[in-house]
Amino acid sequence: MRALQVNAFARAAAAGLLAVLWLAAVTPAAAQRGRPPAPASPRDAAPIDLTGQWVSIVTEDWRFRMMTPPKGDISGVSLTPAGQATAESWDPARDEAEGNACKAYGVGNIMRMPGRIRISWDDGSTLRIETDAGRQTRLLHFGDVPEPAGEPTWQGVSRAEWIMHGGGRGRPPVYGSLHVVTTGMKPGYLRKNGVPYGAEAVVTEYFDLLHHPDGSQWLVVKTIVEDPEYLAAPFITSSNFRKEEDRSGWNPTPCRAR
Repeated sequence: MRALQVNAFARAAAAGLLAVLWLAAVTPAAAQRGRPPAPASPRDAAPIDLTGQWVSIVTEDWRFRMMTPPKGDISGVSLTPAGQATAESWDPARDEAEGNACKAYGVGNIMRMPGRIRISWDDGSTLRIETDAGRQTRLLHFGDVPEPAGEPTWQGVSRAEWIMHGGGRGRPPVYGSLHVVTTGMKPGYLRKNGVPYGAEAVVTEYFDLLHHPDGSQWLVVKTIVEDPEYLAAPFITSSNFRKEEDRSGWNPTPCRAR
């Protein structure tokens, strides 16, 4: 009887071991089959393709964008008393002497500068914008934003996200756009004649892609600059760019204070 009990126990133990081994073999495969797919990178999930070379099309604010306005011309900008005093003290020679010729090429105004921009992906979560005006480079970071190293820069630290519009009630979104918020920049100019924004400013942008019936592609960048120091109200602009298939027009030029 004792032998029968031992044999039964041995058989049960062997069966249990086989079951454990079988589960160990099939569980990874089953888990792999049931595992949700890894989330797509911002590059792979992009609802619109902003990459390529774009040329600015200046259809408004010509006298503020295509030339340097005279000192004190602050038309269209609501400034605080401190902002007005700063604009009236603009001195391009002083800016040049202090190494600040790029003050009008910072994030608050760079998309308003006439010229061309190039947009590309640095990696799966970082968009790069290069400008031929002032030879500036912007990095738009999706997700975690690296801590800024060293002194603030003209382009600051930009946080980006895709936004989907339309849809609802079970319907898919109609279109997407890029939303960017930039902080931590050096003080700069909203216009080349010294209309200021400060280090505490917040620059919010919306990038939208439009397809014209003639086959051309247009990029519209809406920019909102808010600054408690120099602006009495948000400064809002809209800048238009047309995509170029021929990249031969690229012409990088240095910052000019005048």
